[in-house]
Amino acid sequence: MAAAASNAHTRLIRVLRSACSGELAAGYAYRGHWKSVSSEPTRERIRAIEAEEWHHRTIVRRLLADLGSAPSPKREAVFWLIGKTIGVLCHIGGWFIPMYGAGRLESWNIAEYEHAAALAREAGYVHMIDCLLTMAEVEWEHERFFREQIARHWMLRMFHVWQPPPPKATIRSQYPEIQTPDRVAAKIATP
Repeated sequence: MAAAASNAHTRLIRVLRSACSGELAAGYAYRGHWKSVSSEPTRERIRAIEAEEWHHRTIVRRLLADLGSAPSPKREAVFWLIGKTIGVLCHIGGWFIPMYGAGRLESWNIAEYEHAAALAREAGYVHMIDCLLTMAEVEWEHERFFREQIARHWMLRMFHVWQPPPPKATIRSQYPEIQTPDRVAAKIATP
C-alpha cells in the first residue's frame, strides 16, 4: 500500500470510528427524543430516523471490519453515555432544543460521510463509496426534516441557524464513477 493510500486508510478508520460512535449516541438520543414528542406524525418520523441511525451503525461496523478494525471501546462508552443523557434531557429540554440540536448534528453527519467517501476513494476502497454517499444522503434528509421543524420557531431570534447543506444532488457530483440505479436506468433508456 503506497504511503498516501496507507495514510488515507488510517484516516478513514478514524472517521468511521467517529461515525460509529456518533450513530450509537444518535440512536439513544433519538429514542428519547421521539418518546418526548406529542405530535404523532413527528414522533413517527423521529422513530424512523432512530431506526436509520441504528442501520447506519450496523453498516459502519461492517465497513470497519472490512478495514481490519472495530469501534473504539473508550469512544463507544463515552458516546453511549452522551446518547443516553441526551435522550433523558429531551424530556426536560422542551421541544425546540432537541429539534435544533438534532438538525445541527445531522448537518455535521452529512459532511462526515462525504469525508469518509473521499478517504475511501483515496485509499482505494472504491466499493465503499456508494454506501457512504447513500448514508450522507439519508443524513441530508434528516437535516432537512429538523430544519423544517424549527423554521418558524420564535426561539430562532436567539439561536443562529446553521448553514444549510448544499443541494442533495451535490453529494454524488464528485463521484461520476459511482453507478447509482437512477444513472444505470437512464443509460439503459437512452438510445
